[in-house]
Amino acid sequence: MAKLKAARATDVPSALPPEPDIAADLDGLAAAASSCSCIRAGAAEATTTAAEGRPLVVIGHRGKGMNTLVSPDPRLRGDVRENTLRAFNDAAASHPAVAYVEFDVQVTKDGCPVIFHDNFIYTQQDGEISGKRVTDLDLDEFLSYGPQREQGKAGKPLFRKLKDGRILKWDVRSEDALCTLREVFHGVHRRVGFNVELKFDDDLVYTEDSLTCILQAVLKVVLEHAGDRPIIFSSFQPDAAQLIRKLQDKYPVFFLTNGGTQVYADQRRNSLEEAVKLCVAGGLQGIVSEVRAILRQPSAVAEIKDANKLSLMTYGQLNNVPEVVYVQHLMGVDGVIVDLVGEIAEAVSAFTVTAVQASGSQDGGGGVVGERMETAAALAVAAGTTPSFSPREMSFLLRLIPELVQ
Repeated sequence: MAKLKAARATDVPSALPPEPDIAADLDGLAAAASSCSCIRAGAAEATTTAAEGRPLVVIGHRGKGMNTLVSPDPRLRGDVRENTLRAFNDAAASHPAVAYVEFDVQVTKDGCPVIFHDNFIYTQQDGEISGKRVTDLDLDEFLSYGPQREQGKAGKPLFRKLKDGRILKWDVRSEDALCTLREVFHGVHRRVGFNVELKFDDDLVYTEDSLTCILQAVLKVVLEHAGDRPIIFSSFQPDAAQLIRKLQDKYPVFFLTNGGTQVYADQRRNSLEEAVKLCVAGGLQGIVSEVRAILRQPSAVAEIKDANKLSLMTYGQLNNVPEVVYVQHLMGVDGVIVDLVGEIAEAVSAFTVTAVQASGSQDGGGGVVGERMETAAALAVAAGTTPSFSPREMSFLLRLIPELVQ
């Protein structure tokens, strides 16, 4: 997926051939798993595996990972405040394989794009916790929350409301101030690209005029300050995704979807099939799916990538498991958004390198694809750096995983 680093939307990578047929028998799955991610060459013979010819793009979720405050895993609680300059730069510095950082953009009442995930921001005053909608704040008030860049200045304490309704003090080990989109362009290492998620509230109804106003405010900053930095736009809001594509053709646009793992009133958000329809109708370049949807429905990879020539990335907590990322790599997924940025980037780098080493020991013929996969697995096991299962074991996983994630 190296072409994603190019600036123009037309440079997004083309689709790859189909993934394994989950309905096939185990031997058939083994053969399919060995060749599922071969690069299209316009011929029947597949001669290059995904691991040999296509690096898996690693994207830091909200920088160096989201702050899951109640996670039993301290790594997932976050050692740095999400969606801040420090989070983005720490992700960039964590491993060379981290190609992008992902962050959430909202627009304040006075028209300034800022970086923040939640729809509401909470603080405590006189013992009472109160929340305000981020888009109802002007810029100065938004920046008054949390740590302050100005030395000696105290900000309002930050709290976060969880999905179960609890409101907790938002503490992390390494703090940083909230920031604007403009600050991110100037304050984050230019080595990494930006996956700009256009954030909207599911509980609000947006007119086309209101969406246009918000998106134009974001576009103005991007076009003025991006320079040659790779940019991807993405959004869960179907109309916003299609509209940002109409407003510009310089950067690729991806539609974010839960792929049916949650149900919404808008049917366009409820399945991978609907996501494909929306992308094709709107001229979008790709889909970012919840990873469980892809694992439940592996045949969708072929529909997305081969039949409709879209790129495919995934997000979700399962992307913090190296074995799950490895399975996706073999299926043909182009990129993964992850929280354990350094760990997953190291794993991706390791299994990519071992696969390339394995390919170098073969003669390049289509008949040795399975042998390449076996050799790559053997090298990985010897190095102790990559999930240690053979193509036959991988085939079993590809059959089993859709059941496990139901």
